[in-house]
Amino acid sequence: MVKLARRTIDTVVSGEEKPTIPEGVPKHLIQKSGVFVTLNTLIDDKASLRGCIGRPYPTQPLVEATVDSAVDASLNDPRFNRVTTDELDSIVVELSVLTPPKALEYSEPRELLDLVEVGRDGLIVARGMFRGLLLPQVPVEWGWNTQEFVEHTCNKARLATNAWMDKDIEFMTFQAEIFGENAPKGDIVRNPGHPRC
Repeated sequence: MVKLARRTIDTVVSGEEKPTIPEGVPKHLIQKSGVFVTLNTLIDDKASLRGCIGRPYPTQPLVEATVDSAVDASLNDPRFNRVTTDELDSIVVELSVLTPPKALEYSEPRELLDLVEVGRDGLIVARGMFRGLLLPQVPVEWGWNTQEFVEHTCNKARLATNAWMDKDIEFMTFQAEIFGENAPKGDIVRNPGHPRC
């Protein structure tokens, strides 16, 4: 799947149509699943985020969601300019395959902090039209505790840091399996350890 994401990125950045889904895809890759594709620029062993887009909910077959997310991460992330062909040899590709999000139920806001485990859970926050998502790896990389993780997820949704105290806010958790290149166009490894969105 990482190689498919890489091939998609190289193809669309070069101005060609996105690749078609390969024939003979294993059954488990046709099952609907959430997925994120993350691109990091790697220069002198220092990685910086270059694009990250995904589908948090299992609405598409994994293989299709991977291709579409790879296109969006390279061309349509609103935080960055489109990836150029000159950058392709310095970008590492990472794939996070998500479990279906589950709503957290609690009666008092502080109980939320006991339900979230840093390093295991990713978070989605929703209030009205505002939504934000952080992958499970993010708080570990930044050294956040649970409350900081919850607060930063609120900020990602363009909500106030303390919005998690609002009883009308909804939180969901998910987990992720992460695979990626250990170097630009390199070997595929589990948990490659580059920054993520």
